[in-house]
Amino acid sequence: MAPRLGDVLETALYVEDLDRAEEFYARVMGLDALSRDARLCALDCGPGSVLLLFLRGATRETVHLAGGEIPPHGGNGDLHFAFKIARQDLGAWESHLAACGVSVEARMSWPRGGVSLYFRDPDNNLLELATPGLWANY
Repeated sequence: MAPRLGDVLETALYVEDLDRAEEFYARVMGLDALSRDARLCALDCGPGSVLLLFLRGATRETVHLAGGEIPPHGGNGDLHFAFKIARQDLGAWESHLAACGVSVEARMSWPRGGVSLYFRDPDNNLLELATPGLWANY
């Protein structure tokens, strides 16, 4: 049996324009930058959770740092991830997205009672806002 895991610490998206992506995630999603360089922007998604925005193609080589190395990685196509939101905040999020000019592409009511809103970032990645009741563990 595997040792117990904690929550997901980081998830990553690969973007064409780092400035445009950082602006979108700050303005629309309310995320603050933790760190930024020419290769990536790390965004604070709440306690113990980080969204990494990598400039597409900038992670194809090993990165050598004082503490060790980061192996090459990358992602292509329209990627997806979800943020947890409180059920009572669903309407506020719908209003906020509309005010930011972000179209909700789809809405899903799940059998367990959760609701998801789907929309796109400027790089066409599919974002989801999900209320509790989506999975057995959420």
